[in-house]
Amino acid sequence: MIIHNIQLIFILLALSVGVTALAKRLNKPYPIALVIIGAVVGLLPLGGVLEEIRNFFASDEVFRTAVISIFLPALLGEASLKLSHTEISQNRRPIVLLAFLGTVIAYVITGGLSHLALGLPVQTALVFGALMAATDPVSVISVFKNLGVNRRLAVIMEGESLVNDGVSVVLFKLSVYSLTFIFSLGIWGAAVGAAMFLKVVVGGTLVGLSLGFLISQVVRYFDDYPLENALSVVLFFGTYIIAEKIEVSGVIAVVAAGLVLGNYGKVIGMSPTTRFSISVFWDTIVLAANSLVFILVGLEISHINIIEHGLQILIATVLVVIGRSVAVYVATLGDKMPISYKHIINWGGLKGSLSLALALSLPLDFTGRETIIALTFSVVFFSLVVQGLTISPLIRVLGLQKTVSGLKEYEQLLFEFQQAAAAVAELNRLFKEGQVSPQIFNKIEKETAERILKVNQNLSALYDKYPELLQEQEFNARKKLLYAEHLSIEKLLSEGVLSEETGNERKYLVLEQIEAYDRNEIHNTKADTEDNSKD
Repeated sequence: MIIHNIQLIFILLALSVGVTALAKRLNKPYPIALVIIGAVVGLLPLGGVLEEIRNFFASDEVFRTAVISIFLPALLGEASLKLSHTEISQNRRPIVLLAFLGTVIAYVITGGLSHLALGLPVQTALVFGALMAATDPVSVISVFKNLGVNRRLAVIMEGESLVNDGVSVVLFKLSVYSLTFIFSLGIWGAAVGAAMFLKVVVGGTLVGLSLGFLISQVVRYFDDYPLENALSVVLFFGTYIIAEKIEVSGVIAVVAAGLVLGNYGKVIGMSPTTRFSISVFWDTIVLAANSLVFILVGLEISHINIIEHGLQILIATVLVVIGRSVAVYVATLGDKMPISYKHIINWGGLKGSLSLALALSLPLDFTGRETIIALTFSVVFFSLVVQGLTISPLIRVLGLQKTVSGLKEYEQLLFEFQQAAAAVAELNRLFKEGQVSPQIFNKIEKETAERILKVNQNLSALYDKYPELLQEQEFNARKKLLYAEHLSIEKLLSEGVLSEETGNERKYLVLEQIEAYDRNEIHNTKADTEDNSKD
């Protein structure tokens, strides 16, 4: 039985990775494609092994365990590991406002409206509000990468989501297990609730900071990237388990631990090779985890009785959108970020697997459990598919897509140049092999040279008209050259030409520059400059 279940896991992994590969090939957000495929498998009578997959993975216990105990620490750890402390610090005001004030506002508004409009008991409505306050940025961030949306907006959304998940989990647990006690205290209930909230949040932060610092000190004594990768796994999962054991926020603890290891631990204890390796290692883990998570979300659609809850689902979806909108615009009222950012943060606040897993973790005798599960599944599905598919057009309409004037004409001329260069290379090969006479060779070579000269003249005119094309070209060229430098250092090290000490020093400098390019710290787009000037 266990072997058969393991086989089902690998089959689902193969399916999810295959869908992810196809979506990436088509330049589409892979999370949305996975949710849709999962829904097809979950709803249609496909039979065979797909039927077994649906029956196994759509069970409450399997889904809840997979998301909360396995995927959540990995996804949170990887995301916080890669966040720059500098970027977080520069954008701390909107992140804190959205993650704390915004999450509480969404919780109260969504819960309150659900009580009034849907007739849910107060506790049931607030639990639903807590579930809908959590956001999942994976789909939106994948869209951002495709469209070239500037880094600051991505940092704000990702930073909000990481902390927001922890705050939402705390609100959920307080609503499920402590709300009756808090209400029984009357006027003092609010103070007690706030104290319990702070205890869980601050406690989780302290656990994460402490363990992140401890592992950062440990990695100083090793220059062994497989071991250091393994230590990062121990850190993320160990931090989550310890925090939950002592009844503080495991989510916030993992985020704090990841930030310490990614910003402090990397600097004091990781060689350039380890830093590069740990990034690739977690990229791989997270791609597989995200692929499985989103296809599992689609599979869970089989839980929903749309006919029975149809009207409630429609109303609940509208209420959640209203709650998120009020939260974003009220929480950022005093912040100077561009209004276009706020629109994207609002509509891009997608719901994800955490909300589903928490809903399934409700006690079996909890009042309104089945209704909460049905509403949560429906809103998450709407959020990922409808909002996920419309965020890209909204980004374009608001003018947040990175655009380079003349890019289409440049790409066409570049294509023509590469065609001509390929023709020259093939002509030389044919001539060397004696398949073309000198007369024909000279004739075609002259024609091709004139063709290349014309393309170069057109390119020069285009550069004069759109100087930003040269900036984009320089950025891409410099980044490719840095990768070439890194490869050359690796080659010299493997051949024994460079000593380990000298080679690692050089690799460190090169990797620092590559990371800076990846964070867009060196390359500032026109959109970035304009947005920052508004602040």
